[in-house]
Amino acid sequence: MCQMRDMPRGKDGDAVACSVTTTHAIPFYNILWAELSNFDVSIRYARPRTANRIRVATINYPIEKPEHPRAISWVESLLDRAYGESQRRKRIKVLVNPFGGKGKAQKWYMREIEPIFAAARCEVDLQKTQYRGHAVEIAETLDADAFDVIAACSGDGLPYEVFNGLGNKHDACQALRKIAVVQLPCGTGNAMSWNLNGTDSPSVAALGIVKGIRTPLDLISVTQGERRTLSFLSQSVGIVAESDLATEHLRWLGSARFTYGILVRLLGKTVYPCDLAVKIEVATKAEIREHYRRAMNDRTLPDQHRDSLSSHDADSQRREIGLPTLQYGTVNDALPADWNLVPYDKLGNFWCGNMAFMAANTSPFPATLPHDGCMDLVTIDGDISRLASIRSILAVETGKFFDMPHVNYRKISGYRIIPKNQKDGYISIDGERVPFEPFQAEVHRGLGTVLSKSGHFYEAPGVVLKSGEQGS
Repeated sequence: MCQMRDMPRGKDGDAVACSVTTTHAIPFYNILWAELSNFDVSIRYARPRTANRIRVATINYPIEKPEHPRAISWVESLLDRAYGESQRRKRIKVLVNPFGGKGKAQKWYMREIEPIFAAARCEVDLQKTQYRGHAVEIAETLDADAFDVIAACSGDGLPYEVFNGLGNKHDACQALRKIAVVQLPCGTGNAMSWNLNGTDSPSVAALGIVKGIRTPLDLISVTQGERRTLSFLSQSVGIVAESDLATEHLRWLGSARFTYGILVRLLGKTVYPCDLAVKIEVATKAEIREHYRRAMNDRTLPDQHRDSLSSHDADSQRREIGLPTLQYGTVNDALPADWNLVPYDKLGNFWCGNMAFMAANTSPFPATLPHDGCMDLVTIDGDISRLASIRSILAVETGKFFDMPHVNYRKISGYRIIPKNQKDGYISIDGERVPFEPFQAEVHRGLGTVLSKSGHFYEAPGVVLKSGEQGS
């Protein structure tokens, strides 16, 4: 906490230079910039206006000429404390989806976000996307040396496109490692921002990006037919995918459309038969809790985490052209020898997550970690009682979902799923509909880069060992 003197406010809320009155405490995290001019020190900071909105404010201190050397040192020390591990004056490529947030994304950017980036002396290049897939093209042709961050002013669809655009580059591994992909929440789905910054407020998220710490992120290769795409958020088959994608016509309901879609299917006790094979890394909930506990106690710096990848992974990412070689092959290849394809005729929900939150107050994957080399897989039978199903929905928001006995939760590194006995259906990759046909997925540890508040964890409650449990 930085102790500063409070000053009278102008009509726009900014501070004005005057005689000192009372002391005002500002968190170092909220300090955007400080600089010395001929006559004063100017400090620009993020000032809360409401519980979910901040605005830029300024405090000015008159400085006499003989005090300039001390003031220069003080300003530098202040910025060191304010930014810590975070990079100052980030070079940000902002992509605005003009259709995001019911057409309000551009307005939100100019009013809520741009003043914060400007006050923090970020270098910004703004571009509007014109059509679906445009962000893929922009990221693919972007000069990776010209920017530190690509910020998607949108929902979760634009970050998905950006990751895949970077993945299409000739030097995909280097580009994905070099450029951090972030979200400025201006859409209907803002899961990425909830996970990395704990908010869906555009202004609060902008501050999170200014102060964000570079964090390695696992990415998932999904192969289907002859296609290979990257997933950063989740993949789903069954009730979650159908409740999301089959209710697009009900977007006017907002987040309630998803709840409506699930309830309709629960009443029908819908099942989604398939054949399923997985590569399990952590099998039981007690072991998962221990895995998470060890990660909580590991305070290795984020970049050191990335350097600690196995030498095979690190060498391949430096050496290979394009994306890393698939360890388990594609969906068209023979099943890996240590995988066992099992019939799952009463599947109700298949949901594989790489981040904890899928929406506000909705954390079905509390044990996820940004770069542990695992996906978190949830499977639930479709023939459980309707009461148990409804309790599952409520438990996602109360934090009790993980502990429910009918929720099968595992950490895995790869899987193949083959839908059967259905002519058509819904498969969701990061909220985007893909063809209803077999697909395979595998995780690439630390392939991508994001900015997070901690550099280690998502802004989610997580899981810990319960009394009487023992991990491996």
